[in-house]
Amino acid sequence: MNLSASSSSSLLSSSPSSSSSSTTSWFSGIVRGRSDKSGSIKMANNSVASDPSGSGGPVNRKNQFHGVLFKYGPKPVQVAFKTGNYKQQVIFIGGLTDGLLATEYLEPLAMALENEKWSLVQLLLSSSYSGYGISSLKQDAVELDQLISYLINKEDSEGVVLLGHSTGCQDIVHYMRTNAACSRAVRAAILQAPVSDREYRATLPQTAAMIDLASTMISEGRGLELMPREADEGYHSLCAYVGDDDMFSSDLSDDQLRMRLGHMSQTPCQVIFSMADEYVPEYVDKKALVERLCRALGGAEKVEIEWGNHSLSNRVAEAVQAIIDFVIREGPKGWDDPWN
Repeated sequence: MNLSASSSSSLLSSSPSSSSSSTTSWFSGIVRGRSDKSGSIKMANNSVASDPSGSGGPVNRKNQFHGVLFKYGPKPVQVAFKTGNYKQQVIFIGGLTDGLLATEYLEPLAMALENEKWSLVQLLLSSSYSGYGISSLKQDAVELDQLISYLINKEDSEGVVLLGHSTGCQDIVHYMRTNAACSRAVRAAILQAPVSDREYRATLPQTAAMIDLASTMISEGRGLELMPREADEGYHSLCAYVGDDDMFSSDLSDDQLRMRLGHMSQTPCQVIFSMADEYVPEYVDKKALVERLCRALGGAEKVEIEWGNHSLSNRVAEAVQAIIDFVIREGPKGWDDPWN
């Protein structure tokens, strides 16, 4: 189904796709690789090339995307939206309550990826929008693997780059730890705004009581109940010390960070950190934290966005430039032609 999606939730028909589905998988021929080279980049204001093809590109006009909406799994919620018709894809994974068109940099990113012959895929998970309280990192990983499997077997994908925003970063880290079959198709990973939900929520007055309530419900076997809405396993995972989602907290020791992030050293990785992120408490030394995270990830590339907010809505051009530079540089490394 070819569609045009806009932020006003309109869907406009366009011409049928000329691409054909392939049931032949190159998956068995993949060879995993990584770059041993790490780097550090401090971004300044940069402009990103706009779509040279005008309305023929992935973005028709502001907040209106042209692409293909497709189902990748058995659940009704498991749909994804793809712009660009290429065999290499960047998969965007949003944060809590996010869905399609979650950040402002996705529009120029889609155009920039088009110029480099990459597609942008935005997926919906069971945890998307208001579903985060009835899902988990484990379920997100299962569904992400189903999407990559679909791209391999139906779209003849030649590899993907995972791009996580906020808690989407936890999804990537957890997925790569599972060593699922399709994780071998991940060429590289980008963590944009990997912050601690626990440290932020600790600044809110109701958090301690809610953690106690969530712990009690879980111990009573009621962790998946929805009443009260916030007191569930998802809340405990986000807010409890060393909970499943507790991967980026500044008070974790270097050993604890390595235990949670060290497996990512086998995958080229970039950390894009907003130096004015409103979800990082003021007492946290951001420069020291991002340095420790990159080290725990096995030497990930560090990108500091000065004055950037959590979603980088105030530094869109810098965000897109950092992502595109990394995709171009790291995406093709360590991979053989699956047909040879």
